[in-house]
Amino acid sequence: MKELIFSEILQNFLNENHLTQTKFASIVGVKQSQVSEWIKGKAKPSYDILRQISKSLSISADYFLGLTDEY
Repeated sequence: MKELIFSEILQNFLNENHLTQTKFASIVGVKQSQVSEWIKGKAKPSYDILRQISKSLSISADYFLGLTDEY
């Protein structure tokens, strides 16, 4: 199995959960432009933002780090 990078993991998560970048940004508390940069692979979330994503969605950070396939 190919190891996914954060941008791919995030894009897959959005697709699987029928979330737009804007809706995801709103849930997590970041700007849509920031989510766009992550998906393009131009940036990655900081530790604090990754923690915020995990808490906001009640999903282990391990999922977004590519350490597990389940959320």
